Amino acid sequence: MKPLNVGVIGCGNISDLYFEGGKRFDSIVITACADIVKTAARDKAKKHGIPNVLTPEKLLSSDEVDIVLDITVPKAHAAVALAAVKAGKHVYNEKPLTLTREEGRTLLETAAKRKLRVGCAPDTVLGAGVQTARKVIDDGWIGVPVSATAFMQCHGHEHWHPSPEFYYEAGGGPMFDMGPYYLTALVTLLGPAAGVTAVTRRAFSERLITSEPQKGKIIHVETPTHLSGIVDFSNGAVCTMVTSFDVWRSDLPCIEIHGTEGSLSVPDPNTFGGEVNLFRNGYDGWRTVPHSHAYAVQSRGLGLADMAAAIQTGRPHRASGELAYHVLDIMQAFLDSGETHTRVALESTCERPSPMPMGLWDGRVD
Repeated sequence: MKPLNVGVIGCGNISDLYFEGGKRFDSIVITACADIVKTAARDKAKKHGIPNVLTPEKLLSSDEVDIVLDITVPKAHAAVALAAVKAGKHVYNEKPLTLTREEGRTLLETAAKRKLRVGCAPDTVLGAGVQTARKVIDDGWIGVPVSATAFMQCHGHEHWHPSPEFYYEAGGGPMFDMGPYYLTALVTLLGPAAGVTAVTRRAFSERLITSEPQKGKIIHVETPTHLSGIVDFSNGAVCTMVTSFDVWRSDLPCIEIHGTEGSLSVPDPNTFGGEVNLFRNGYDGWRTVPHSHAYAVQSRGLGLADMAAAIQTGRPHRASGELAYHVLDIMQAFLDSGETHTRVALESTCERPSPMPMGLWDGRVD
């Protein structure tokens, strides 16, 4: 099977991992890159051996690009992805899919009319950690899932990120930044959600950048930075979830799933591997479950490669736009519930993505 050509728009911090992934997976090859900052694209092309440095407009019109990988800043995701689809390209977005439900619906509907695929990060859920946890659940080791917890708590990114402003703009915050990892993992493990009840707040109205090159600059915070709530899933499971940029330190587990027959500790969903631990009635403590699936190390681009392979074989791809839209709907419901102080029923649903095959060679997705 001939690999599909990928053109990258957005050559920022995260792009290095995608450029490396482009060399690793059999179903894709990165042939071009672009950025509104021309020097950024040139630097990445030189570093990673990308043959074509283009403007975003020329990349979108290129006959040598099959899929546009959109890794621009979040507020540009909708515009860039929609332009790619209108140019006749499949598109794979970095998370989140878009910043609003309306933007997400427009993107998916436009792509569907043109019979084009939309994919979206995160693809960490396709790695060994979450896929092993899914197999434990699917094989009945914890019985029927009853409840879950999900915690992502830190004190923000202004102490290390070179350009942290967008984390505190509308469409940023801990939910839109890290929520996609946790919620995509939860939907992968438990299926779609039905509703959200949440409380939100903003502990600090301003943030001081202490990282270079903007050390000393003040950021005005526009979005909630602490969100706590309940996600009720269509299968009856109930998850307590907290995402925060207002916590100095926390040792709470990332994700736990509790069932009628046992409990499961799921590794950090922002990684591809990590320990999966199981407790069942009669055990004297947690027991580590060996990984059942491949891709336990950094494998950014796995979801893109899976989509490229799926385009050629006709099967559904796993890191889909429909899944990403459902996660977007959940995240927006956290904000809506925090404002209205009511439960917000979700307008969307999605198919639980199929599990990754076992026994894959590195670089393969089928």
